[in-house]
Amino acid sequence: MSTAWIDLVDGALRRALPGRCAFCLAPGSDGHPWCEACFASLPWNLPACPCCAELQPGQLAGRLCGVCLRLPPAYDRARVPLRYEGEVAGLVRRFKFHASPRAGTVLLDLLMAGLSAEALAWPAAVVPVPLHPRRARERGFDQAGWLARRLARRSGRPLIEAERRRDTRSQRGLDRRERRANLRGAFRVEAALPSRVVLVDDVMTTGATLDALAVACRRAGAERVEVWAVARTPLGKH
Repeated sequence: MSTAWIDLVDGALRRALPGRCAFCLAPGSDGHPWCEACFASLPWNLPACPCCAELQPGQLAGRLCGVCLRLPPAYDRARVPLRYEGEVAGLVRRFKFHASPRAGTVLLDLLMAGLSAEALAWPAAVVPVPLHPRRARERGFDQAGWLARRLARRSGRPLIEAERRRDTRSQRGLDRRERRANLRGAFRVEAALPSRVVLVDDVMTTGATLDALAVACRRAGAERVEVWAVARTPLGKH
């Protein structure tokens, strides 16, 4: 999809949507699709491990979790501002399974609101987590690509596509090492990547898929890799 078409569709969407909170329908705050009260009550993913974005006890704020110390992922950092719970989970489901542009716009705005100006300026390229072609045909909608295209457009960064070579079996019931083995070689990036890339997805569950994609990105030339997702599945619900 061309950037001009994205701008046209998103502009029409903004004009069509009323300036109301997506959660309670009160007037929005400062042009955002939420009010201050609902924004404050969302399930923010804080404090979290700076590497994998898993929620941490307060006394460990800012420190790597034990899992990342024992088995660090191929990406350097994960920035995931929200937890996949409550109103956020409802938005994600409407976006992912019903292709709701309203839900997608709110989720993208929440992701950007949860990132600092320094973080938003960091990447040199944006790489969405790709669906396998069979999954893409079945679902008819690529949520990570939708988010990544708009994020790249807003930030002025190039979008670089990766290829999902294998439709891997379910990760359910596998531990972290088994998940990594299941996804080994699942992705390929043919284009030469710049030194700093960000991987984009809607929800980060265990991080295994993003880890495998980060390996492929490093093989394509990336030296630093970050993960950005809207929401993190809480530990115990993977």
